[in-house]
Amino acid sequence: MNLLELFIVAMAVSMDAFAASVCKGLSLYKVNIKSAAIVGLYFGIFQALMPLIGYSLGIQFQHKIVAIDHWLAFILLAAIGLSFIRESKDKECQVPIYTCYEKNIKQYLGFKSMAALAVATSIDALAVGVTFSFLKVNIVPAVSFIGIITFIFSIIGVKLGNTFGLKYKSKAEFVGGLVLILMGVKILFEHIGPI
Repeated sequence: MNLLELFIVAMAVSMDAFAASVCKGLSLYKVNIKSAAIVGLYFGIFQALMPLIGYSLGIQFQHKIVAIDHWLAFILLAAIGLSFIRESKDKECQVPIYTCYEKNIKQYLGFKSMAALAVATSIDALAVGVTFSFLKVNIVPAVSFIGIITFIFSIIGVKLGNTFGLKYKSKAEFVGGLVLILMGVKILFEHIGPI
């Protein structure tokens, strides 16, 4: 696999993380480089870690991973999306923006929230890792490249989402939640096929 092919793979696997980063940006009252970097690090690390795990598991477990990855992604994304929608209707945070920001950072960028979202958006990358093992790809540079690309795209996504979300916070959270649910449904239907 050459560098261009690896770049295309890295872009493809980072798209879910990019979309989720936009949703995170929509949910935050204010974004600084630290909060954008936190999102980027979570997504970048998990997008690099999952192909590494997939590579390690190799072909012998491929059928088991493929059998459940879409359900895991769907359940996690749907749960997080519903949480976003519920919070979009929450009128509790009507105090000045900096108070909201402090509450918001702990709520939206905490380990529980970020790890669940990072896992949900990187599950498909397990299959990429399995594929890498078939192709005898040099795994350390490959996953490092994927992690860096995802990190950059995630920071861009957070900034884009926040720029829109500052004006339309409640509606943006609702839309962000809906996008996550639709991402989960899309992943599910891609794997189970038409009914």
